[in-house]
Amino acid sequence: MPESKTSAEIVSDPVGRVVGGRGEVRDDEWGGVAAVIRLDDRFAPEALAGLAAFSHVEVVHHFDRVPVEKVETGARHPRGNTDWPLVGILAQRGKNRPNRLGVSRCRLLRVDGRDLHVEGLDAVDGTPVLDIKPCMTEFGPRGATTQPDWATEIMRRYY
Repeated sequence: MPESKTSAEIVSDPVGRVVGGRGEVRDDEWGGVAAVIRLDDRFAPEALAGLAAFSHVEVVHHFDRVPVEKVETGARHPRGNTDWPLVGILAQRGKNRPNRLGVSRCRLLRVDGRDLHVEGLDAVDGTPVLDIKPCMTEFGPRGATTQPDWATEIMRRYY
């Protein structure tokens, strides 16, 4: 079977944007931050039918405020802290990722028309939202999870 060639470019239109919440980019204390994800006009409120039955949503968003020249493709110390080990960008969740994609699980407070009211979404006002999915227990990790000490330390004040 011949090998097919595909374009390296992937185009994704945001389904909506973050409205409100935090205006400035900061790394910690997202737990109590309330915001709205407002769907684009091309979606009817029916696109969210049934979502209110879920307690949490998974949100894929674009770190649009990270300049392309700040994108990391190798290893770095998380948050520039040399007390933490040098680890590859794909072994951490920093915003300076190759495709500048963020994935966040946050509490769904309510659905109102095309607005999702959420808490704990680590994206700032105006952030493009690429996708929204309900959190289902069965899509969580199977079995016990492990992580290095630096990751536990970095997350102490995150939410």
